[in-house]
Amino acid sequence: MSTTVFTLTPDVVLRPVTAEDAPAVARAYAANREYLRPWDPRRPDSFFTTEGQAARLTDLLELRRAGRVMPWVLEATDGEIVGAVNLNNIVRGAFHSTNLGYWVAADRAGQGLGTAAVEAACQGAREQLGLHRVEAGTVLANAASQRVLAKCGFEFIGTARRYLHIDGEWRDHYLYQRILGDHAPETGN
Repeated sequence: MSTTVFTLTPDVVLRPVTAEDAPAVARAYAANREYLRPWDPRRPDSFFTTEGQAARLTDLLELRRAGRVMPWVLEATDGEIVGAVNLNNIVRGAFHSTNLGYWVAADRAGQGLGTAAVEAACQGAREQLGLHRVEAGTVLANAASQRVLAKCGFEFIGTARRYLHIDGEWRDHYLYQRILGDHAPETGN
């Protein structure tokens, strides 16, 4: 899995998440709880605690070791976590594809961080993970994420009805993909 750190702006990097990030990730999610509510699944109160994030990150890091996810955080120079990017459901073989998820803190939105983070994640997916394709979905009303995906070269591929359970309901999503290259997958995968 990728260990590359990407500089997104002079004061923010995208780096692989670690178990030690649990307190900072918990603070970031707690601070952005209402901001993220329309785009996220309903979360139990424990999700917003250091203990909840420690358990979540333990699971996530195990999946990373298994080659099934690649999780990053957006970290400011002061150590504050201001967002996250995950490549989820990494599938090898003939598919060589993944699903992208990301968020940027409310006080950092509209500053190009989402675009820079998604572009860096696609670079990591191509160069470090050898993937062919990245897929992303947005709830229909998330115009900001749709703009980010368009800026990063994603193409619209369709609408998935009742795709994910977001903010308490099964929500329709627009689906997008970005083809990273046409190299053949490694044999034996």
